[in-house]
Amino acid sequence: QLQLVESGGALVQPGGSLRLSCAASAFSLGNYAICWFRQAPGKEREAVFCISTDGGTTNYIPDSVKGRFTISRDIPKRLVFLKMNSLKLEDTGLYYCAARLYYCSVHESDYEYWGQGTQVTVSS
Repeated sequence: QLQLVESGGALVQPGGSLRLSCAASAFSLGNYAICWFRQAPGKEREAVFCISTDGGTTNYIPDSVKGRFTISRDIPKRLVFLKMNSLKLEDTGLYYCAARLYYCSVHESDYEYWGQGTQVTVSS
């Protein structure tokens, strides 16, 4: 069964860094696009960054995270990473990874598989 498991969330001070990991089991990253979503308290879930099967990446909220967040993957290990630098208070939220066949999409309804999420809290 296809599964996604996130890890790496933590409490961090503003300006700090975190690297989130998404571990995929039972499927190849060569066939599935992986997207990181986040949900801030009291807000709707939003797409953050996606990496497609060809390695192309899409930043869905560039005004918020450009130059601070990057996405990468390790295909043999079936891991996708979200590296977050210069964290801000507004980056606080539950971060999810999700998978869909081949191509990235900004719409969460397009994703078939979801992890349980990992909590990121930015606070002084």
